[in-house]
Amino acid sequence: MIFRTPILTLLLVSFLALLVALGAAWFGQRLVRHWDLASGSRAQLEMERRTELVSTLFAMVMLAEAVALFLFVFNADRMAALFVGAMCAVGTLNVNGYGFPALYAKIAVFFAAAVWLIVDHVDRLGRDYPLTRVKYALILGIAPLVILAGGLELAYYLNLRTDVITSCCSKLFTPANEGIGNEMAGLAPGLSLWALALAELVVLGLGAYAVRTGRGHALFALAGAVFFAVALTAMVSVISLYVYENPNHHCPFCILQREYFYIGYAFYVPLFGATALALGLGATAPFQRRASLEAVLPPVARRFTLWAMAGFATYGAVTLLVIARSHLILFG
Repeated sequence: MIFRTPILTLLLVSFLALLVALGAAWFGQRLVRHWDLASGSRAQLEMERRTELVSTLFAMVMLAEAVALFLFVFNADRMAALFVGAMCAVGTLNVNGYGFPALYAKIAVFFAAAVWLIVDHVDRLGRDYPLTRVKYALILGIAPLVILAGGLELAYYLNLRTDVITSCCSKLFTPANEGIGNEMAGLAPGLSLWALALAELVVLGLGAYAVRTGRGHALFALAGAVFFAVALTAMVSVISLYVYENPNHHCPFCILQREYFYIGYAFYVPLFGATALALGLGATAPFQRRASLEAVLPPVARRFTLWAMAGFATYGAVTLLVIARSHLILFG
């Protein structure tokens, strides 16, 4: 099982990310303590030469880890046919106790990677690399997360057994079960749609304010995180019902399959991308008044805000399209 090409690819990415993260963290702990651009010491000059190489390597593996999240879910969905009781990625991830923890850890790495990449991009815009100490402090927090995600992923794949009868989405995402899946599935459809509409208006309104004034990116980031949670809840409680045209099918993973024209990717790619951009804007917002960033950061923040708004708006537009084309009637 572990020798399947997608699994080997995912494990290779995790292994490389782990090695680079450990090396970057080792270098970063020294840089955080001793970085001083005003110093002309040999140690400072050596750090300045090495930081470009370390930052570039770390950026590459973070980008690979971000892409790996979608490959992980796609591969889990494709492997469902190998396990008795599995109809989608839910069944595959339920084969052992490491599947969903590995998914959650990879989602956390995705957002951490996106935030770091944005901070790194902004840092490179400043003539004096004003966020170098900040981005290496972030690496010290990201490295343990990369190690955790890689360990869970390896444990998950090593413990895959095709002779195990697994449970799928019909068991997990149902009001009859216990857990967060039950809570999301049991939420009233009307309440979910109203909450989604309100969250959409708030996040787009705050985004428009940030674009117009150049301020409020921290609030926009908070609104983006809230929208992410509301959007996932709405997906389980009501949007998925319209996709499947079935009032009892709440799975947020089956929409990634060919039978539903892979429409799940039209939901999740914009949602995850927009949320990542919003969080990155929130991370860089405190540094807008740095002398070397005052002129270069506002145009970048404006562009990223517009992209994030486009992602959130796309999620809402696809939701409306699905509801309009569905034959399911939930409200009289």
